[in-house]
Amino acid sequence: MKKRSWIVGAVIVGVLVAIGLFAAFMAKGTDKSPYFATKVDKGSIRQVVEATGTINAVTTVQVGSQVSGTIAKLLVDFNSRVKKGQIIAQIDPSLFQGALLQAKADLANAQANLVASKANLEKARATALQTKADYERTEGLTKAGVMSPQQLDLARANSDSAQAAVSAAEAQITQAAAQVKQKEAAVEVSQTNLNYTTIHAPIDGTVIARSVDVGQTVAASLQAPTLFTIAQDLTKMQVYANTDESDVGTIRPGQPVTFKVDAFPKDTFSGRVSQVRMNATVVQNVVTYNTVIDFDNPELKLFPGMTAYITIPVASATDVLRVPNGALRFKPDLPAEEIRALYQKFGLAGADQQAKSASGGDSGTGAAARQRRAQGEGAAGGGDQAQNRTPRLDVAVVWKLRPDKTLEPVRIRTGITDHTVTEVLQVLNGTLGDGDDVVTGAATAAAGPRPPGMGGATPGRR
Repeated sequence: MKKRSWIVGAVIVGVLVAIGLFAAFMAKGTDKSPYFATKVDKGSIRQVVEATGTINAVTTVQVGSQVSGTIAKLLVDFNSRVKKGQIIAQIDPSLFQGALLQAKADLANAQANLVASKANLEKARATALQTKADYERTEGLTKAGVMSPQQLDLARANSDSAQAAVSAAEAQITQAAAQVKQKEAAVEVSQTNLNYTTIHAPIDGTVIARSVDVGQTVAASLQAPTLFTIAQDLTKMQVYANTDESDVGTIRPGQPVTFKVDAFPKDTFSGRVSQVRMNATVVQNVVTYNTVIDFDNPELKLFPGMTAYITIPVASATDVLRVPNGALRFKPDLPAEEIRALYQKFGLAGADQQAKSASGGDSGTGAAARQRRAQGEGAAGGGDQAQNRTPRLDVAVVWKLRPDKTLEPVRIRTGITDHTVTEVLQVLNGTLGDGDDVVTGAATAAAGPRPPGMGGATPGRR
């Protein structure tokens, strides 16, 4: 009996303890705020532009071949240091040597023809002198009646024919001389093609790419094939960064830049902006511009083609009041009448339109449009008629969580942001200080009525 009584007593005590814990939990749950809040603090803000880019040499030359043929020798390889004019490859010159010999033979033949043409000219001139003398003698004898007029006409025809032969010989000399020039040009072309079979380095630098092997045939019929890629100086390099069109307005030449690479995750490298190129790149309606960043690479740690993660500081502020960006985006899920009442209670003008924007009752359909209109209405407070006409994008409303768990709207003018926190330049309506709680989100709504100021019924209203 005693044992059974002890068990019954223990059960009763356990039930009482469970009831007490449940009551305490329910009481605590009743006091819990349905909002997530973050404290406003003071500190530093560094606004930066972040982008990714590719590391490149300042000058990169692609070495190709102007003639077709088989690669006979490769005298350099990847990472080889070369000097300007150094032989780096050899294409089989056999065909080009044969073409040069043929061109030289054609030149010699043309020169021989020129000499023969000159001899023919001398012969034609001698014949012309002989026939001219015969004509003159025949003319004298005809006048003396010794020779007939027929013989005089024959002598005149022979003289004219010999003179024409002289003119023809002179023309042959001109033609032969022109052929000599043509064959000399052919020899020059053949010699140049032969010279092109020897590939020289065009600049001092480092071979960063080799595209051919010994025995491979290169064809240069349509375009020059690339054999090597040479980077001029790897101690001076550049980063080509793709920056969004919304950021290029804050980037200026000379700005300091820091960046990291995957190969050295613990190291931070620095450089300076040298140029923002105006040539836009559009990919799927996203517009970006190339920002060129110069940096020194004295230890040759960074290689061409590495991906750089770039940070460009564009503004900074120290010891300023900061609010989390989530507070700027938060809009309470309250009826429009309650938001209007809160705005009027705490001295914010434009409460009607703000309430409509927050509840979705305005004529706009997009959330972004509603937010812009809400910010514009918040900026239009204080009786400023000009601001009523022109919304201020640097003015926002944050919701402060008061000690009694009610909400208070505070209108502020924002400054720079690091995309996590934003600077408070000025508190336009309400009070906001270091240590205050601002709402960044709402918890899942619990069943049951909510107290006034948090979506519940206000006194005197059903």
